[in-house]
Amino acid sequence: MAGGKRASKGKRGKAETPAGSPTQSEPTGPGGLPLPSPVAVTNLVIADIVLRAAGGLLRDRMEKGMLVRSYDKAKADKLVDGRGLATSVALWGASHLARRSPMGLAVVAGGLAAKVFYDRGKRLEAKRRKRKTPDAES
Repeated sequence: MAGGKRASKGKRGKAETPAGSPTQSEPTGPGGLPLPSPVAVTNLVIADIVLRAAGGLLRDRMEKGMLVRSYDKAKADKLVDGRGLATSVALWGASHLARRSPMGLAVVAGGLAAKVFYDRGKRLEAKRRKRKTPDAES
């Protein structure tokens, strides 16, 4: 009698599944949409590629948009698209270091702050020299 109950539960469980609902072989994502592949790793690879491509496009548009305010469009395109391999690797390394730990973020932020202060100091020094040069000649 116990064996009969088990068998009937198994049949009842299969019969109660609605015809339109996804089965075990059709994984669904948020909102019940079917995923591209039944293999989870493949879905992760697809999502990673899409997110990286979208992030890269967004980053390029944002960089060009920021530079267009200071330079013309051709110069901004050249600055963003004309990066060398060393610059790209350095930027990737800095962003990777900043993402991995709070200490890495502090190191990268400190380096950027030092660069800003260095650039401002050079600009102020150039202004001082420019002011002193006409006075010395007259």
